[in-house]
Amino acid sequence: MARTVGRLFADTLEELGVRHVFGVVGDALNPLTDAIRTSESVSWVGCRHEEAAAFAAGAQSQLSDTIGVCMGTVGPGAVHLLNGLYDAAKSGTPVLAIAGQVPLAEVGTDYFQEVDNDLLFKDVAVFRATVTSPEQLPGLLEVAVRTAIGRRGVAVLTVPGDIGDKELPADRPLRLSLVGSGNRPDDPALDEAARLINASGDVTLLVGRGARESRADVLALAERLGAPMVLTLKAKEGFEGDNPYQVGQTGLIGNPAAAWAMDHAETLVLLGTDFPYRDWYPEGKKVVQVDRVAEHIGRRVPVDVGLAADVGPTVRGLLERVGARKEREHLESARKKFLKWQEGQAKLAEPGHDRGLVGRMRSAFDNRDHLVRPEALAAAIDRVAADDAVFTSDTGMATVWLSRFVEMRGSRRLLGSYNLGSMANAMPQSIGAQLLDRDRQVVAFCGDGGLSMLLGDLMTIRTERLPVKLVVFDNQRLGMVKLEQEQAGLPEFGTVLDNPDFAAVARALGITGIRVERAEDLAEGVRRAFEEPGPVVLDVLTNPEEVAVPAKPTVQQGWGFAIAKVRENLDSSG
Repeated sequence: MARTVGRLFADTLEELGVRHVFGVVGDALNPLTDAIRTSESVSWVGCRHEEAAAFAAGAQSQLSDTIGVCMGTVGPGAVHLLNGLYDAAKSGTPVLAIAGQVPLAEVGTDYFQEVDNDLLFKDVAVFRATVTSPEQLPGLLEVAVRTAIGRRGVAVLTVPGDIGDKELPADRPLRLSLVGSGNRPDDPALDEAARLINASGDVTLLVGRGARESRADVLALAERLGAPMVLTLKAKEGFEGDNPYQVGQTGLIGNPAAAWAMDHAETLVLLGTDFPYRDWYPEGKKVVQVDRVAEHIGRRVPVDVGLAADVGPTVRGLLERVGARKEREHLESARKKFLKWQEGQAKLAEPGHDRGLVGRMRSAFDNRDHLVRPEALAAAIDRVAADDAVFTSDTGMATVWLSRFVEMRGSRRLLGSYNLGSMANAMPQSIGAQLLDRDRQVVAFCGDGGLSMLLGDLMTIRTERLPVKLVVFDNQRLGMVKLEQEQAGLPEFGTVLDNPDFAAVARALGITGIRVERAEDLAEGVRRAFEEPGPVVLDVLTNPEEVAVPAKPTVQQGWGFAIAKVRENLDSSG
C-alpha cells in the first residue's frame, strides 16, 4: 500500500522508538502533524515557542539515548528552533529537526515567510537537506537519521508545504539499523600511555561525561593510581555519589581542592572530557587524553599521548598495564581539602546561618534585607529531592548553587546548557524529561531571567499536566552577569529585573504557586512544593549580593569587586 511523505515520517519515528515530537503547528507541516495525530505510539506536544520544543527534544535525547525530534514550520517557525538545536549540537546528542518551507514552485522567489533553511542550519547541522520530490524518500530520511545518531548531532530536513501529502512512487521497508562497537586503541598506543603514567609522579584524573558509562573502570583506575578525581559539571551525575576519589569541580564554579589536585599533579589523565576553559589547566604537566572524538584531543591543552577511543575499553587496557601505587598522600591531601571546603559550604547553607554571630555580621554587609540565601535553597532541595530525580538548571548562578549543594547520588540525572551556555533552558528541558516518565521526579533550577525568557511554555506544562517542580532563584538579577561586571571592576548595570510574583503568575495559569520571602519560611515552602502531586512554581526571593567565590580567586578579581562596590554605592547615593 502506498504511503504519503507524512505517513512515512510518522512510521519512521515509531520504528525509532520516538515517543514525542515537539513543535508548533503550521501550514507547511500539516500533512506531517496529521500523520502523527493518527499514530499509535508517537504523540505531538504543542509548545508555545519552537525554541522550547528544540530544548525539550534535546533533553529527551540525552536522557533516553534515542533521537529527539522537533518541528518548526516555514520561516520564523524554523528560525525559532535554532537556539535549542545549537544546544543539542554542542551537547553531542542526536536530534532530528523537521523544518517547513514554502511550496516548491515558490522557492527562490522571496515568497512570504521564505527562509533559506539549508543556509540557516549550515553551521549547526551535521546533515541538512531539502526534500524536493517524494522519490527522495525514504533514502534521504534514513541518511538524516543515521548521520544524526552516528555523529551525535543535529540533522535538519526541510519539507516544502506541497510535499508532505504526496504519495511515494514505490514503497520499501525502512533501513535504520545501526551496529555499535567498542572502540579501543591499539596496543602500542596503550603501551605508550602506560609508560608515561608509570614513569610519572602524582596523577590526577579529570573526568567528563564521556566516561559516565564506565564508572567502575574509572574508579578502579583511580584506586590503582591513588589519584584524586576532578569532575566536570556534566560528570557529576555519573561519579559524584559514593566516590572516595572525587574532589568536585574546577573552574569558576569549582572549589580550591579540585584546583589544588590539578596544580599539584605531575600528570593529568583526561577521560571523556572536552573541558573548555584553558586558564584552568595548569602549565607544565604531562597529559594523557582519552576521547572518542578525535578532534577533541589536544584542542584545550597540549597532550603528550592522545587516545581517540571509548573510555571504557581504553581504561581497561590501561589497568592491565599500569602499576599499583602504595603512596596515597596526593589523593589524601586533595580529599582532606575537599571535605574541609564542603564543611564550610554546608555552614553557609544552614537554615539558621544568619542568626549566628558570623551570619549577623555577614548579613550587615551583603544581606541587609534578610532574603533567603541561595545556598540554603539549593541545600534544602537536595535534602527532599528523590534519589532518582532528574535535575535541569539554567545557565548562571542557579547552576553554581546546584553544582555546590546538590549531590548526584543514586540514579539522579543532570541536564543543562553546559556547552552552549544558553539562558532559558531549564524549564523546557524539564518538559522533555517529565514526558519520558511522568512518575519520575523532575526538578528545574530556574533563574528568574531564564524562566521569564520562555515563560509562555508554563502553559505547555499545564496543558500536558506535567508534575515538574520549577524552583525559581528569584534574586531579581541576571546574577552571573552582575558578578562578572563586579569582578572586572565595573558597577552593576543592566542586570536588575523588574519581576512579577512568579507564584501568582503560576496560579493564574492553573499551576500551584508558592512564594517564599523569608529564610524561616523556606523549609515549609520546599516541603509543600514537593508534596504537591502536580506542577509547582516555587518562587524564592534570594539574596542578590551573594558571591560565589571561584576555585582560585585572584587579587585582580578582589580589587575589581571592591572598586565595583564603591562605584555602586556612589551611584546609589547620587
